[in-house]
Amino acid sequence: MSGQRHVTKVRIHGEEYTIRSEVPPERTRAAAAHVDEAIRTVMASGAVIETHKAAILAAMSIADELFAMRGERSELAGDMAALSSELRRWLPPGKRGETPTG
Repeated sequence: MSGQRHVTKVRIHGEEYTIRSEVPPERTRAAAAHVDEAIRTVMASGAVIETHKAAILAAMSIADELFAMRGERSELAGDMAALSSELRRWLPPGKRGETPTG
């Protein structure tokens, strides 16, 4: 991180919060908007009335998004490694990055 502290005011479900972090303000505002939308979605479902319970369910939804993306990233990394190995086989021996044995 840059080490520079930013103070960013955000509004989540009608409440104003002051966030102090090294994260750029634009990213803080985007994260707050995402959390706000997740809480509003839970509240709009009509299944939850208490804000604190909606916040917990919204956090669970956001955590699920995170875990799904981590899984996709891991799968993509595996696919890229397999593709790299496959392409390496097509390169001349001197270009494969292999160390000679012997």
